[in-house]
Amino acid sequence: MIFTTAVHTDKGIKKQTNQDSSLIIEAKSDSGNILLTVICDGMGGLAKGEVASSTVIQTFCRWFEQELPGLLAFPESLESRIFSDWDRLIDECNRKIATYGRTNGVGMGTTLNALLFIGEQYYIVNIGDSRAYRITDHLEQLTKDQTYIQREMDMGRMTPEEARVSPQRNVLLQCIGASDFIEPDYSTGVASPGQIYMQCSDGFRHTVSADELYQYLNPGLLLNEQALFDNAVYLVELNKYRREVDNITVVVIRTD
Repeated sequence: MIFTTAVHTDKGIKKQTNQDSSLIIEAKSDSGNILLTVICDGMGGLAKGEVASSTVIQTFCRWFEQELPGLLAFPESLESRIFSDWDRLIDECNRKIATYGRTNGVGMGTTLNALLFIGEQYYIVNIGDSRAYRITDHLEQLTKDQTYIQREMDMGRMTPEEARVSPQRNVLLQCIGASDFIEPDYSTGVASPGQIYMQCSDGFRHTVSADELYQYLNPGLLLNEQALFDNAVYLVELNKYRREVDNITVVVIRTD
């Protein structure tokens, strides 16, 4: 598989710092090209959210460089080994960020959305409300938000229309650094050539509709790196024009 990628981030129109962090890292192996992309949306007083999000990014980057190569020798158990490693990394980050927060007297935490491609297989871990999508002839959300409003919709106590305007729409059920116990959501799937994958912090999707995401991020339009970047920038600026106040980050991937 050949990957074309782009990333764009913006602190938005209100916040003084950008507490989102992102990672795109690629390597060659006997299994072909391997790609890891991660988005973390940090939260906390002053710049402490940035500390939380960057801590997770650095941890996953080290794992990719130092530990993943050893897992590739066990293709028959690769999925379980990857998810077991990610469980360990998340637990380590949760304890490290929580300890830092207690020591400095601040509350802090971060979401996590990681997407790993090995051969034709992809692996996802999600904590919080950053998202991953696949775009083919339609837009498909690959992750489910771990939020209060998502739980209420799942229980039939809130409609999507009510959720969009709920004052509790940003309430997370868990995040790394602020939860005693973390339950990540894991999923896998098969990637094919000519598909688009997109990850974003929640600030990227509050004011932009699913139809607009498909309009500007569909595979027929995003044929090269410049197109990926230009349309990512356009959608970020559209969010800002519509008065989105959060930090905004998006990663776009094309598979060929």
